[in-house]
Amino acid sequence: MSVRLYDTTLRDGAQSEYISFSVEDKLKIAEKLDELGIHYIEGGWPGSNPKDEEFFERVRELELTTSRVVAFGSTRRAGVRAERDSNLQALLDTGTECVTIFGKSWDLHVREALRVTLEDNLAMITESVEYLKEHGREVFYDAEHFFDAYKSNPEYALATLRAAEDAKVDCIVLCDTNGGTLPFETMEIMKELKRRIRAPLGIHAHNDADTAVANSVIAVRMGAVQVHGTINGYGERCGNANLCSIIPNIKLKLGIDCVTDEQLRKLTEISRFVSEIANMPHQHNMPYVGSSAFAHKAGVHVDAVTKTPRTYEHIDPEKVGNTRRFLVSELSGRTGICIKAREFGIPLEKNSEQVTAILRKLKEMEMQGYQFEGAEASFEILIKQVLGMTREFFRLEGFRVLVTSEGGRIRSEATVKLRVRDRYEHTAADGNGPVNALDNALRKALEKFYPELREVHLTDYKVRVLDTHEGTGAKVRVLIESSDGRRSWSTVGVSENIIEASWVALEQGLVYKLMKEQESGS
Repeated sequence: MSVRLYDTTLRDGAQSEYISFSVEDKLKIAEKLDELGIHYIEGGWPGSNPKDEEFFERVRELELTTSRVVAFGSTRRAGVRAERDSNLQALLDTGTECVTIFGKSWDLHVREALRVTLEDNLAMITESVEYLKEHGREVFYDAEHFFDAYKSNPEYALATLRAAEDAKVDCIVLCDTNGGTLPFETMEIMKELKRRIRAPLGIHAHNDADTAVANSVIAVRMGAVQVHGTINGYGERCGNANLCSIIPNIKLKLGIDCVTDEQLRKLTEISRFVSEIANMPHQHNMPYVGSSAFAHKAGVHVDAVTKTPRTYEHIDPEKVGNTRRFLVSELSGRTGICIKAREFGIPLEKNSEQVTAILRKLKEMEMQGYQFEGAEASFEILIKQVLGMTREFFRLEGFRVLVTSEGGRIRSEATVKLRVRDRYEHTAADGNGPVNALDNALRKALEKFYPELREVHLTDYKVRVLDTHEGTGAKVRVLIESSDGRRSWSTVGVSENIIEASWVALEQGLVYKLMKEQESGS
């Protein structure tokens, strides 16, 4: 069985709240989709906006090896002949070999939205498909709201499909536009359609009932040869079916080679690339491609996975380009600590006193609100401190942060007093906020002793309130990500005072850099 993948990230995905793709964005994503092995890339609706029209002009310059670009639009308008319809003409003007048009399958929409007769709607479908086929296009018909239509008036819903079928459409795509269909309904309806419709069928599911991926996979299992979706499930309302789940489900679970093994290994990379282009956080708990998809925290799980990964992993993460991770917490136990220590170049025995001491310290700090899953640099420092493997690069004697208002402008200034070896440094610096001022003052005091710190800069700063019922007196956790241009690392600080928590994370970020420089001998 052959299944064709149809991506609509550039149109349906762009309708997601908070997402707006530029033409350059869409071209970059199209190239990545081609790398992934997507068969059809829906570029947009050329008759609706200048951006999509520009995309179809410029996409011709791309050297796509697998994907065919598709122009999207609607059937002809009521009362307008197909050859005079501006929407159909815009589709032809794109020059794409493939076009997709949608039409009404639900008699409710025909009467209430289009305000035409049921017979007129059938003619609009037939004539639109025929016109596009006459011009040599591969034509797909999106049967909008089909599942709701079939449940409401099955005979008319089927009549709309036959209207496209009689016009020699290349594929009829069944759309769960409102996203409320359940998988058992999809299975039953697909079974009936395979008996009554000769044309190839596809599936286009939305996720309003959180069943879009399940409906898509079941439709394929029941004979659909074209499956629609978006990268990361982006789309209007609750999103579209997520191709990052559909593709591995079809290939690895159903055994249908919709992409090659090499292309499948690019899945996680491309998922993260699209989230970056969309300026959206990459959802950590997405199946297959999320950073937590193969992350293990509970001690029993960690211990079992180190022996036989299949005990708690349904596939090998490398097949989709992801990686196995072992998270550090009091739940991960001795095995988790030993695994992380080995990653840091420290061999430890599971039942040793050293591991006992590290576990005791870890539990103590997590009771205070520390969390090391996203701050592995802080955890490496913790292990090495317990084992006596660190040196004191500097010692804080005190700091002060002032925030003042001058002429309606907020100004921040920090003063730090440090001891470095046998010398004291007392330094002040301004900043665009109290944490930035503290960071500037700390660096100013240390860079004369450790010039390598000039390479370090903050790339991210996050604050999490831990006990919200305490209001403004709540304990906070600050997570800071730093980089020296070659590597990145994260550190954490916890306190009832956000400045103190920030200080701890800042200090550890610089200590980590100095520790690594010392270990490398530079």
